[in-house]
Amino acid sequence: MIRVAILGAAHPHVSYALDEVAARENCTLVAVAEPDPDMQAAHLSDIGDTPRYDSPAALLAAHQVDVALVAGVYSRRGAAVIAALEAGAHVVADKPLCTSLDELDRIEELAAAEHRHVSVVFEKRFYPATLALRDLLDAGTLGEPALMASTGPHKLNLPSRPAWFLDRSTYGGIAGDLPVHDIDLALMLSGATSGTVSAVTGNARAADHPQFDDHVAVLLQAGDLTATIEANWLAPQAADVHGHYRMRLAATDGTAELDWAYDSVTVTTHDEPRRQVDLPPGLRPAAYFFDAVAAGHEPEITTAQSLLATRVALLAQDSADHDGVPRPW
Repeated sequence: MIRVAILGAAHPHVSYALDEVAARENCTLVAVAEPDPDMQAAHLSDIGDTPRYDSPAALLAAHQVDVALVAGVYSRRGAAVIAALEAGAHVVADKPLCTSLDELDRIEELAAAEHRHVSVVFEKRFYPATLALRDLLDAGTLGEPALMASTGPHKLNLPSRPAWFLDRSTYGGIAGDLPVHDIDLALMLSGATSGTVSAVTGNARAADHPQFDDHVAVLLQAGDLTATIEANWLAPQAADVHGHYRMRLAATDGTAELDWAYDSVTVTTHDEPRRQVDLPPGLRPAAYFFDAVAAGHEPEITTAQSLLATRVALLAQDSADHDGVPRPW
């Protein structure tokens, strides 16, 4: 039996763990740690009499845990991941994994020393459009990726945002948060393990949230792939989707355009005109992780990949904090 605990419940992505526990006979939820009653009510209303604790430390002292899902206030996540690793648990995390490079270095050390997996749920990998793109690349239809341009607008939903989210000290910075999904995709597509990243952030609605940057632009050089990634909290509130996420990938033999919000992929190559491709079904975001733990092998989103994408995102934030100076990784 895989004993699962939730360390922090500040986001609906707590469902990553709850959905897997509900879907699997070999998983059980042993306890949750979340001090805020509003967050408990919002995200942990269906856990019955599962024991609740005010801190990860108290939970881990009372229970043996195999897998810890980390999804709390962003600035607390690094400490929760470290505590879980020190207790001998594997970690599956919502993004951002942590908000500082020092925390990330410690997480990397502990994961290696304890021989435990740390995997960030980059769920964009498992969307139908992304799976179709991977099939196209595997088939050689597009050739070698050269340029990637992605956009990630999000609704801020300001009246419902908690105070911690709008404070840099607890949020950690937009560059370390929103672009990390597309940073992960750029790293996955390129296979790069080194490069440079720079970023610029800004606050277009400062009167509404003076301590919170609401947009970011990232320039990422990842091996032979150059990626421009734009993300923001400026999506129109009247839009019919939370965010109209899109990506264009230009490769040596063709171009693919992904529309994640409306589930479409169009492809044009040197030999074929523009066409829309059929999409496979998507996958549950964290299924890959629990499958791997049960089978005793490395998750598809590996520790190394999770740490590298997080590092690049945090370096992007550091670049933005220093006038966009490029940072090597």
